[in-house]
Amino acid sequence: MSPVAESLNKLLANYQVHYQKLRNYHWNVRGPMFFDLHMKFEEMYTGAALKVDELAERVLALGTKPLSTLKEQLAAATLAEDAGDPDALGMVANTLADLEALNTELRAAAKQAGEAGDDGTFNLLEPFADEQEKTAWMLRAYLG
Repeated sequence: MSPVAESLNKLLANYQVHYQKLRNYHWNVRGPMFFDLHMKFEEMYTGAALKVDELAERVLALGTKPLSTLKEQLAAATLAEDAGDPDALGMVANTLADLEALNTELRAAAKQAGEAGDDGTFNLLEPFADEQEKTAWMLRAYLG
């Protein structure tokens, strides 16, 4: 497996963990911020699901099999599942931390792809990171 495909599979695994956390938060958010956060978490998990699909398809385009089971993905992921029961602001803080970790990983994988001359992967990852940097800024503002 090429180093770029390996990085993409790690991203795929981390996005699966991120996606499930967002679903959990969408289902379980409570309190006066419910309506805003319920909708925002849904928007974010929908975006994460699209990223999962695009990452898996890029791995396939590079001639490698994407990590396809939860067991494989959890073993490869560096993001951790949320075993606790955070309050609404804790959910936002955890989501922000995940986005920041994902962005670091996205930028490193994009750089790796660029150095390997893999423009397709580079062009896929950079917009993901750009979009998430804006979302991270908004979450930081939400937290005050």
